Amino acid sequence: MRIAIITETFLPATDGVVTRLRHTLEELDAAGDEVLVVCPRYRGEKNPLSYAGAYVHRVPGVPFPPYPEIKLAPTNPSVGRVLGRFKPDVLHAVNPFILGIATPYYARRLGVPMVASYHTNVAEYTRFYGLPFLYELTRKYTRTIHNLAAVNLCTSRSTLSYLKSEGIERLNLWPQGVDAKLFNPDRASRAMRQRLSGGHPDSDLLVFVGRLAPEKGIERLKTVLHHLPNTRLAIVGDGPARADLEREYAGERVVFTGRLTGEELAAAYASGDVFVFPSTTETLGMAMIEGLASGLPVVAARSGASGEVVREGVDGLLYEPGDPESLVGCVRRMFAEKGLRERLAGGARNSAESRSWAASAQAVREFYRKALEVGHEVGVLSI
Repeated sequence: MRIAIITETFLPATDGVVTRLRHTLEELDAAGDEVLVVCPRYRGEKNPLSYAGAYVHRVPGVPFPPYPEIKLAPTNPSVGRVLGRFKPDVLHAVNPFILGIATPYYARRLGVPMVASYHTNVAEYTRFYGLPFLYELTRKYTRTIHNLAAVNLCTSRSTLSYLKSEGIERLNLWPQGVDAKLFNPDRASRAMRQRLSGGHPDSDLLVFVGRLAPEKGIERLKTVLHHLPNTRLAIVGDGPARADLEREYAGERVVFTGRLTGEELAAAYASGDVFVFPSTTETLGMAMIEGLASGLPVVAARSGASGEVVREGVDGLLYEPGDPESLVGCVRRMFAEKGLRERLAGGARNSAESRSWAASAQAVREFYRKALEVGHEVGVLSI
């Protein structure tokens, strides 16, 4: 197949969407598919023009003021030209919002079906970035553009249920994947544990990995440190909330590592004791799955996709959102209940080994074929 992917985010950005796209492109290349990626250009950073055999067409973008790492890249005539030359069989709009808004138009002009995948609850995020007046408009916008797709994909059953309640049609589940070879308990390192614990490797070590953003609720973990004096926290990642979080945690038993990647990130996961994830807005929670693959039991909020990723009592514990005592209680159990953490760590690794990027990519190829078979009359976006 010839697949054109239009995405709001790609390398050199690092987030769950980019992780999924990278592995999907690698698997599509291995399957012999030809792929074009259309994505924003990032200023001041390396912008690869190919990845895993796919040509990458860059569109100029401007930073989103509340979160400069996000680039808003409106479509321009070059997109139509590169799509015309590529002659795709199917168009895949990933998180269509700014760059992806024209995908229905291009699909109709080229006479090919459109697949759309939903990865971020953009409407909910308007409330975290001081734009609540855009909440209802964003909900309508999301429903309109997704209902122009032949096939809609989402990454968790809870998200599928939410989108169905929002009136979005033709919904399908795109399975999770993880690189269980990279993220592995064998990556544990005494030197990394020394670093993450601020020089106290014998303390109980909690690890958070992800974007440091308001919607992640990372400040909620502070209460754990206040109630469990032998506990330390490593916060791995970067983002717009980092400066605020560093002020919030000043004087606490916390280490901020900044963004880690590759084997260094894998070592950070594997060198901790428990992965903590307080977000209540996840549509997937890729970091949780990488933590499981690293042999880390997870403590997460019983909300959204977290309740699907974490099997309570098998590979982690779920606490009640908005209840600090429940959060503290789950972390306390991990270290106080004899054998619990070790048993959940074994379950965590087993859970991750059942997920693979090969199976995830094979599923999306089947959805592309489904779009080609059923087709769908798409129209010009109108709100």
